[in-house]
Amino acid sequence: MTSGRGARTALHLFLVWAMMAAAMPALGFELVVAAWGSSARAAVPVLALGVPLMVGLLAIAGIPARTVVPLCGSVRRRLGWAALVFVLGTLGVLAGLAAYGGNVDLGSAGTRVALTGVPYAVAAAFFVPSRWVRLGAVAVLTAGMGYGGFIGPAQAQQRRHAAEIARYREHPELLYLGAAPPGMRVSRAVVGPAYFSVDYHPAREGYELGYVGLVVRSPLTQTPRCPESEEKGVTCTVDGHGEMCMIRRLPGGTRDITLTRHHHDAEVEVTSQSLGEPALRHLLNTLHPLSNTELETLMREKVIVQGY
Repeated sequence: MTSGRGARTALHLFLVWAMMAAAMPALGFELVVAAWGSSARAAVPVLALGVPLMVGLLAIAGIPARTVVPLCGSVRRRLGWAALVFVLGTLGVLAGLAAYGGNVDLGSAGTRVALTGVPYAVAAAFFVPSRWVRLGAVAVLTAGMGYGGFIGPAQAQQRRHAAEIARYREHPELLYLGAAPPGMRVSRAVVGPAYFSVDYHPAREGYELGYVGLVVRSPLTQTPRCPESEEKGVTCTVDGHGEMCMIRRLPGGTRDITLTRHHHDAEVEVTSQSLGEPALRHLLNTLHPLSNTELETLMREKVIVQGY
């Protein structure tokens, strides 16, 4: 390609990019305003006026390429070329909107506006009878598809994952986990605004019975205290270390045991009808800050949720 043809080709592609980068966002804004203000039918007149205008602008951008692009050699053929470029470029814009809707990072507002014209310039480049121009268009198209289809979504997933972890760790002083009793596992964990609760169930749920509930919360009192008036069938004691043990006797001889103690800056309560005091006390003794590995496991197994 001679320097003169190269300059005309560059000007041609630049005009395609610049005109569509300026006009397409305006058309999209008008469509949104029309549809938002009344209904989807209101967007039809905007499309009826806007699409021919976009094709006309592309035809103007094709004038400098009359001697470079065969399809731009006459007015009639140039209009056909403009329609093809508009259709292909709009498909690229729609793909970009789909990627953006999937939280793919496309940069600042100014960058996104500039990117609007790129699919049209790439489409126009495929009509230039130059191997190097077409190879460049293929490279840009491949890069866009790779970023929008693979790299961008992966980065968006990483950002969502990091944001989710940040929400869970908003109150790290409450995120304590105890070792699961033998034969049990964490079946559900809830991170609330002022508490962290964990439910332990048998690992072979459905075949074995049992339940342990752990709650870590902001301290209700300076030290755990028994109720002033005890209920019938309920005994409550507080030992010398400030640990409160409340036992409620249920019909059938079952005992509902609740142990409460302070742990650092939090109050911890563990309760069960299937385990005795030693097992519950062992769970409290194994309390430790929830590690990143444990949090990742709970998230992967989808047993941790945000509470209110």
